[in-house]
Amino acid sequence: MKILLIEDEPDLGAIIKTNLSHHQYVVDWVADGRAGWEYLTLDPTTYSLAIIDWMLPKMSGIELCQRLRAEKYTLPILMLTAKDRMEDKITGLDAGADDYLVKPFGMAELRARLRALQRRIPTFQPDKLQLGNLQLDYGNNAIAITSLAGIEQSVSLTVKEFQLLEYLMQHPDRTLTHDQIRNRIWSLDSESASNVVAAQIRLLRKKLAEFGYENAIETVRGFGYRLNSIHL
Repeated sequence: MKILLIEDEPDLGAIIKTNLSHHQYVVDWVADGRAGWEYLTLDPTTYSLAIIDWMLPKMSGIELCQRLRAEKYTLPILMLTAKDRMEDKITGLDAGADDYLVKPFGMAELRARLRALQRRIPTFQPDKLQLGNLQLDYGNNAIAITSLAGIEQSVSLTVKEFQLLEYLMQHPDRTLTHDQIRNRIWSLDSESASNVVAAQIRLLRKKLAEFGYENAIETVRGFGYRLNSIHL
C-alpha cells in the first residue's frame, strides 16, 4: 500500500515514515497542505490512503480534507492532531476525515488504525489475495504457492518482492510500465537505480521458477511487465 503522509513536524514525520516503511508500506512525505493537494490530485490512483496533520502551513489539514471531499475524492484519510476536544474531533470528521488520532500516539496504534481503515474500505486489500496457485498472506508477509505437482509451500518474500507481487496480482494480464511499478513500490525520494524494477523482477521470477512458474511474469519489451494468469 502506498501512503501520502502530510506532516510538518520533521521529527514526527521521519519517525512515521521510517516505521511504516519497515512494515511494508510505501510512504511519500510532504510538509505542507498545498504540496499534499498537488500530490493527491496529480494522479488519484497513486495513493491508497492519506495521513494528514491538522495544523499545516499553506493549507490546513481541515481545508485540505474539505477540498478533497468537495472534488469527490474518496481517498481514506487519517487525521493527526494535538486537538483532543470532542468538538475538534467532530470538526475533523465532518471535514472529511475517516479517522482521527490524537498526538502523542504510539506507532502500534497508528498501524492498527491503518489496518482498521483497510478493513472498512471495500477497495482495500483483504487478509489474503488469491490468483491461480498463488496466495499472498498479508498477516505473515508470505506467499503460499501450490506447485505444478500439487504441493503447497509457504515462501517468505522480502518487503519489495511482496509489494511487487501484490501489485502484479492486483492487475493480472495487464501490462504495467516501469514507471508505474517504480512509482508504486518505491517512494519518490528514494535513490533507487534506474534498473531497480528489472532487478526485483529477476529475483521474484527466480522464486516463482522453483515451483514451475518461470513464465508467469512476462516482459513486454519497451513497456514493462505482465503477470499472466494463464500460467498460474
